[in-house]
Amino acid sequence: MMSPVRKIAFAAVIAAVYAALTMLLAPISYGVLQFRISEVLCILPFFFPPAVWGLFVGCAIANIISVLGPIDIVMGSLATLLAALCTAYIGKRSRSIGACVLACLPPVVFNGIIIGAVISATTAPEGGFFTGMLIYGGQVALEELAVMCVLGLPLMLWLRKKNFLGKARLEEYN
Repeated sequence: MMSPVRKIAFAAVIAAVYAALTMLLAPISYGVLQFRISEVLCILPFFFPPAVWGLFVGCAIANIISVLGPIDIVMGSLATLLAALCTAYIGKRSRSIGACVLACLPPVVFNGIIIGAVISATTAPEGGFFTGMLIYGGQVALEELAVMCVLGLPLMLWLRKKNFLGKARLEEYN
C-alpha cells in the first residue's frame, strides 16, 4: 500500500504539472475560448486515484490568473474535481477499452456545463445567461472533447496496453 506521504507527493506533482502547463499555454488556456492541453492529465485518476486531488489543486492554482476572476477558481476547480472523481470511479470498476472511452467523457460533461455557466455569468449580456450557457457550454465541451479524444484517449490506451506500472504497483496507488 502506498504511504499517505507518497500519495500527497504524487498529487502535488500532478498539481504542479497541471498548473505549469496551463499557465505556460495561457493564450489558449483562459478566457471565452479555452483549449487547455493540461486537461489531458484528467485521464490519470483512471489509473491513479490520488491524481484527483492533484488535478483539483492544480486547476485552482492555474485559475488564479484566469480572466474570469475568482468564480473560475472555485467553479473551475469544482468541475475538475467532479470529473476526476467520476474518472477514478470508472477506472476502479473496469479497465476495458470501453471504460477508457467512457472515462474521457466526465471532463467534457462537467466542464461543458460548469465552465459554460461561468463564462456566461461573467460575459453574457443581461438576460442572456441561458443562451450564453448553451453556446459557451457547447464550445467548451467541444474543445474538451478534442483534447480528450486527440490526446487523452490515445494516452489512456497506451498506458493500458503497457500495463503501466504493472498490476502489483498499480494497486499501491488505489
